[in-house]
Amino acid sequence: MTGQVMFDSHVAVLLEHAVSLVNTLTDGESRGRPYAVPRGADLPEAVGAAVSDTAGSLPRTFDSAEAEHLAATARAMRRVFQAMHDGDPDLAATTVNRLLRDSGARPRLDRAPAGNEDGGTPWQLHFHGADDSFAAGHSAGCATALALAVGGSLAGRLGVCRADRCDRVYVDTSRNTARQFCSTACQNRTKAAAFRARKGGGG
Repeated sequence: MTGQVMFDSHVAVLLEHAVSLVNTLTDGESRGRPYAVPRGADLPEAVGAAVSDTAGSLPRTFDSAEAEHLAATARAMRRVFQAMHDGDPDLAATTVNRLLRDSGARPRLDRAPAGNEDGGTPWQLHFHGADDSFAAGHSAGCATALALAVGGSLAGRLGVCRADRCDRVYVDTSRNTARQFCSTACQNRTKAAAFRARKGGGG
């Protein structure tokens, strides 16, 4: 594959959601500062923000059970990104297989919710049952998207930010697999630190 990396549009959205869930719902460090996941009554709102923080997503509200479900999925998905970052695809694959099993992921064709201009309703590939809750279905979809990435030529595109004091994750869609940071802020922070180090060392 050459040029810009292209995912199937539905899979691309699910990978974006996986990144957003992991970055919002797992403890660690973000852009040079400690990051703690909102707990208790604040968790459902954080989950809603994570799900709606991607292109084309509508705001949603969650109860505590759904929020906890997606938070647990996020913690498992973080292990996938970290395993790929550490060069351990076997651990990543084992973790994805567990996610697929626990989420009940399975392919299914469903009618699109909105019809075409000619009145037809196209079929779309989903990775969960029609009666699954949003949390269960979304977990299954994100797990399948990660499986397609880990099991294909795009496995190396799952990354963890290399900036100091940041462990947020990303999917690299650059042309030359050059991305190393979760955000422009972390990239600029790293460049500034390197510049200060060179200046301080007399370089």
